[in-house]
Formats: sequence, C-alpha cells, structure tokens
Amino acid sequence: MSAKASSPKIPQKSDTYAIVETSGSQFWLEPNRYLDLNRIDADIDQIITLEKVLLINDGKDIKLGKPYIKDARVELKIMAHRRGPKILVYKMRPKKKTRRKNGHRQELTRVMVKSISIGSKAKSEKASAKTKTTSIKSSKTSSKKNTPSKDNEEVK
Repeated sequence: MSAKASSPKIPQKSDTYAIVETSGSQFWLEPNRYLDLNRIDADIDQIITLEKVLLINDGKDIKLGKPYIKDARVELKIMAHRRGPKILVYKMRPKKKTRRKNGHRQELTRVMVKSISIGSKAKSEKASAKTKTTSIKSSKTSSKKNTPSKDNEEVK
C-alpha cells in the first residue's frame, strides 16, 4: 500500500482586510467579497466609499485608528437591493384573549468590496474642502455680529 503525497488544494486567502463602521455596526471587509448591509440609498452598480475605517491590515503591518484611520477609505460597489428573512413577532397577554402577530423583513443592500486603501489623494481633497467651509462659516458669523440684538438695546 502506498500513501499519496499530494496536499489538498487550499484556496489562497487574502491577508488584506479592514474593519469599518457603517449602518450602526462594525464589519470585517476583505477585497472581492460581498456583504449585506442595511439599506443604502444608492443605485445599483454605483461605487460608494466608506471613510470610517477603524483598522487596516495589509499583510505587512496593522494600522489602528483613534477612533478612525486618517485618509483611509474602502470602496464598495452596490450589487443589489434585497430583503432579509422574515422574522415573526408574536405578542400575547395571558388571560386577556389579546394576541398580535406581526412579520418583519429588513431592507438590505448587497455590496462588493472593490478596494481597501490609505491614500494621500483624499488628504488634498479634504484640505480644499476645509478652506471652503471655513470661508462660509466666517461670512455667516460676520453677518450675525452686525445685527443688534434685543438684549443689548437700552430700555427707556
């Protein structure tokens, strides 16, 4: 009897993953994997980015945010809008002949993880966006200072 010296073929698992916060929960995402999230208001085949990244492991080192990693992003492609399994809710008050039966199906969006990255491109976009918002805020505050308030007027 001869033993076979062949090793079983194990699919290659990617070492890159990220933990992100979305839909009120934290999710472990890997590239080229799909996931069901709470309904996202976007069209099918649209690409969205998540910027609330808590942790990234790229196979070499682990980056941990406090609470989020700066300039990190995860790109997702919307695959389909679905509904989850039906959950039955049954309420009954004993000795009162009161019964209520409801069903619930959660609205879900299936997404495919396209890429996980930490980029310097987002840093330049955020810097230009900050300058625009500060100029708008300064114009609003200056208009408020010119109008007299009722508290400052003297009563005769």
